[in-house]
Amino acid sequence: MLFNHLKPDRFPDVIVRAASERDVPAAVELARSQGLRIAVRSGGHSWCGSPLRDRGMLIDLSGLRRSDIDAASATATVQPSVTGRDLIAELAPYGLAFPAGHCGSVALGGYLLSGGLGWNSPALGPACVSVRQIEAVTANGEVLTCSTEENPDLFWAARGAGPGFFAVVTSFRLGLYPLPAAVATTTYAFPLAELGPVTQWATEAATGLPATVELSYVLQTASPEMSAASPRPKVAVVAATAFADSREEAVRALEPLRTCPLADRALCRQLDEPTSFEALYETSEAMWPAHHRSAVDTLWSDADYGTLLAPLADAIADAPSDKTLVLAPVTPVSPEKARMHDVAFSVLGSSYVAPFAIWGDPAADDVNVRWLRDAMHAVEPLGTGHYVAEADLTADVSRARRSFAPADWERLRALKARYDPENVFHSYLQPA
Repeated sequence: MLFNHLKPDRFPDVIVRAASERDVPAAVELARSQGLRIAVRSGGHSWCGSPLRDRGMLIDLSGLRRSDIDAASATATVQPSVTGRDLIAELAPYGLAFPAGHCGSVALGGYLLSGGLGWNSPALGPACVSVRQIEAVTANGEVLTCSTEENPDLFWAARGAGPGFFAVVTSFRLGLYPLPAAVATTTYAFPLAELGPVTQWATEAATGLPATVELSYVLQTASPEMSAASPRPKVAVVAATAFADSREEAVRALEPLRTCPLADRALCRQLDEPTSFEALYETSEAMWPAHHRSAVDTLWSDADYGTLLAPLADAIADAPSDKTLVLAPVTPVSPEKARMHDVAFSVLGSSYVAPFAIWGDPAADDVNVRWLRDAMHAVEPLGTGHYVAEADLTADVSRARRSFAPADWERLRALKARYDPENVFHSYLQPA
């Protein structure tokens, strides 16, 4: 049921695997008749295992993988278990695209419900703002069409509430975008000790980048391409991806990163490399490999990246696994675009980090989970909130509440009481 091989010790009484959208209202009615609380799974990519709850019913939507594309209106209607990788591939022949998740195996259901920080989000906004309509099954088994005109409160909650959403979404109607004709990347890898000057340079350079460039810092063990040393050193990577209408435009977009005063300190660099969505997904698979155990958390902050990443650099230097990394997207989503839409997803800071503890040996579970908790403890005083899609909701009872602006959290609580007064649907793992 989960992508993560670190399995929580939680077991539902029954799993219902829906073969069609029609099965979902029947499953909800069965659960109500038996007094079973409901959890929902689309693709199982929840790092902390939100779909798996003790007792009750798990409705598994993994069989709902249909997508219908209307190129004329630049829209698509997709079922919740269509993956981002599959959607991108299906849209490409039509010259269309969507800001799907950075990991290709992530299903759209949980991704869109949680807000959706994906490819080209700095330009297009969180993926949830491109949801035009949903079909949802409520706690009483009723099937509702929801949009800004119909059932707008439930539609608002479905765009950001994440694993605490109090209905089952069986389809999403998405607004689509022109497919970038060219994608290019620029990458620098520096010794971890150079993090301070690197973040100062790259953060200043980022002010000259268009919104169509994703810029991220990654603190990790060097890949073989970055260093042939043994053991491989820890590095601070500056990675930028440009989405453009032409090769020339992509190269021009990356121009502010072409001249680096620290270039002679870099272990390696690649400038203006042409790439594709498929290649981007292959890179993601290498960073977040399948069949591994993972513990993840997130933090929004208003601190600058030099301040925010310094304690995490100390943590990555002592990480017990060489697969562990810290990801820090610079402006992961346009705050302006997020605020233009009435959605539950909340942008809670000007900077953002996500430490990922990744390992293979079950005997190393405790030491790796402790590493994550210690790393987060070091930066939490700088925090302003969390991103609910990847927050470690088991770490503290405040995690879910702190993933939303206070007014949004109270609105979600009120809507939960209105649409699910008998608490049929499981809420967040540790609601405050």
